[in-house]
Amino acid sequence: MEQNANPVPSDAGTTNVRLRQVTLCADGKYRWISELDMFRNPTIFFLLFKVFGSIILGIGAFITLIGLFEGGGINALKSGVQIVLIISAIFFFLTLAGYLIVAAMYGGKYVVVFEMDDKGILHRQLQKQVKKGQVVGWISAFAALAAGKPTAAGSGLLSATKTSSYSTFSAVRRVKAYPRRHLIKVNEPFCKNQIYVDDDFEFVYTYICSHCPKAKCS
Repeated sequence: MEQNANPVPSDAGTTNVRLRQVTLCADGKYRWISELDMFRNPTIFFLLFKVFGSIILGIGAFITLIGLFEGGGINALKSGVQIVLIISAIFFFLTLAGYLIVAAMYGGKYVVVFEMDDKGILHRQLQKQVKKGQVVGWISAFAALAAGKPTAAGSGLLSATKTSSYSTFSAVRRVKAYPRRHLIKVNEPFCKNQIYVDDDFEFVYTYICSHCPKAKCS
């Protein structure tokens, strides 16, 4: 993917500066909210199926190896393939059903707040009852909270955090962009982070790549 050298605002220490979606806050960190449509964007489902797929392949390989060691030959190999196919079909439908149930529980939306500076990027998943519209008004307040100036809105956003994942740019080895899915994968050896950006996609991608000296970007 071609990088676009978007200018980085230089007045981070004075006020909040907005691009289209990303906000450069007074504490020097970029923040934005992304609302992923879980029914139209299959990114999270693909991630779940990839995890389960690895487990299925591991089980199939283990069973096949046992059969081969016991002298099963080609029959053991055929049995292993059949078992993998059967388990794959079962897990696919179970994963799909589970995903649709969870998506319905979340109202079809996966709402995330991102924080980014020259050191790394933080992915904060919000509780299902928190809506994107609520969070937009809390960005400045949350920046004040991070700067040591507590506010009710900032505290409310922090308490609404469900899970988080942090990527240290100096440890990142691969950055891969998927513009159609509004997704940037930021991968360290033992930590894989998914960054969602609606607007300002090129800016965020370029910023991350320029701050990951050991990463291969594509």
